[in-house]
Parts: sequence; C-alpha cells; structure tokens
Amino acid sequence: MADPMTDLKAGVVGAGVFASFHARKYASLPDVTLAGVFDPDTARARELAADLGVRAFDSLQDLLDACHMVTIASPASTHADVAEEAIASGRHLYVEKPLARTLETGTALVEHAGRRRLVLACGHQERVTFAAMGLLDTPEPPRRLMSVRRGLPGPRSRDVSCVLDLMIHDLDLALQLAGDDILSVTASGEFDEVRAEIVFRSGLSAALQASRIAAARERTMHLEYPSGVVDVDFLAPSFANSAPFALDSLFAASPEGRDPLGASVSGFVAAVQGRARRSVVTGEEGLAALALALRVEQAAGLPGK
Repeated sequence: MADPMTDLKAGVVGAGVFASFHARKYASLPDVTLAGVFDPDTARARELAADLGVRAFDSLQDLLDACHMVTIASPASTHADVAEEAIASGRHLYVEKPLARTLETGTALVEHAGRRRLVLACGHQERVTFAAMGLLDTPEPPRRLMSVRRGLPGPRSRDVSCVLDLMIHDLDLALQLAGDDILSVTASGEFDEVRAEIVFRSGLSAALQASRIAAARERTMHLEYPSGVVDVDFLAPSFANSAPFALDSLFAASPEGRDPLGASVSGFVAAVQGRARRSVVTGEEGLAALALALRVEQAAGLPGK
C-alpha cells in the first residue's frame, strides 16, 4: 500500500445516510483518496459507491485491505465487532457514537488500539460546534446545565436506546465541562424517551432530556454560570449570551461552525498523518461518554444489552 503521508486511502463501513456523509467528506479532502465502501446490504453499498465513483467492496476484509483508515458508520450494534476487525488489520479508525454497546467491549477497543498505536476517534460532532462557540474555554465553569434533544419517530438506530443515540451527545459535553468525577445519576423513562439528572463533584448539576418520539426536532442547551446564562440552539445553530464571556458570535460562519462533521473527519485525518496531536474526540473520551450513558440507562431501568 502507498505511503499514507502522501496517498492516504480511506474507507467507510456502512451505506446509510450518515455513512454517506462520511464518504463525501473523505472524497472532498485533497490529501485523501476514498477507496470505497462496504455494507452487507450490497445494493445500497453499490448505489452509494456508484454515486461517488468508487468501489463497493464485497467484504469488510477486502475494504480494510485497501485502506489505511476507516470510518465505521454502521448500526451501533455492529460498531465493536467491526472496530475490532479494523484494529486487528492495523487500520486507524473513526467510530460513530456510541463507541460500543457495553463498557467491556468499548474498553477492549481503546486498549487494543492503544497497543497497536492506532488512532481511534469517536464521532461526537457537537463537540466541534461547542468549541467553535468558545464554550470549552470559558473563564468560569457552569453550575447548571439543562439540555433537550428530541427527534421525530423513525426507523433509524432502533438497536440502541435514545440515551445511546441522542443523549450521549450532551453527556459528552457535560463531561468536557465538569470532568468524569460523578456523585450521582438518577433517571427515568423508556427506550425512546429518558430524563436524567447528574451531579458532578465539580459542582455542576445537569438535567438532560432525550426523546425519539417527539412532535418536532429540538436540540438545545441552557447553561447557568455565576456571572450569567448562555442558551444554545444546536439546530440554528446559534446562542444567546448574558455572561461576560468573549464567545464567538460569528462561529456559524467559521469552517467548524458550517461543517462540524467535516472538521471532525479532517481532525481524524490530521491525527493519522501526525499533523495533529489527537483527534477531535478520542477513543478514551468516547468511552467516558459511553460509560455515563450506560449509567443513565441503568438508572432508568432500561434493559442492558
């Protein structure tokens, strides 16, 4: 295979909507060649491959053999098994959230990738938007966080609960603000709709709502600081700020604000090439979000996988 520093080849596992987004990001990068896609649904894989002018591989191993790096955007229930095959083949990997469905399999992936010195990134793109606003660099931490993440009923991601599908984004952001020292987790709900309350030792308390059976889409976060309040609308995207922080009101026009997924994929590529110290969201951070999401599921009494 060619030198990855000069001819980096990428592949995508999955051929659904989000996998197609990843494939198009790779195809648009000047220092990456999209080698192709693989999906057990061969008709769907061939349709996406034809649209992009690349190859639809007949097996996962054939795709891995043709790549230096791979995005795993298949159903969540397959993430760990596909990722383990990618690591065993020595491939850098970007795994869409959730990293896995159990803490044991997620931990094994992080440890295995570390032993092989492979870049393991995880897909929490809201982190890019949050950072572009400046909310990861405020001079004081928030004391209260309230998030609402609602979606319409649909067939996607039915192999995991709304916690692992939707709430996990806000759990990742809360962890970035407060750290992973957690005092308590309480939750209630069902597979498609959950409310949770999390108290961190840092002093942050977080109230989170997630639903996949809502009448309208909503992605908001309310942050209370000692000096003021910030309200974020991730769908707009925009924010209102009464705190004395120098947040970037023009973030939506920045490359990261316009295209969080593209920034995340580009960050992964830079880490693989050694141009960046780390990916936007590391495997360890994806594992921390998974661990907290599983605690929320347990607190809500949802059946484990």
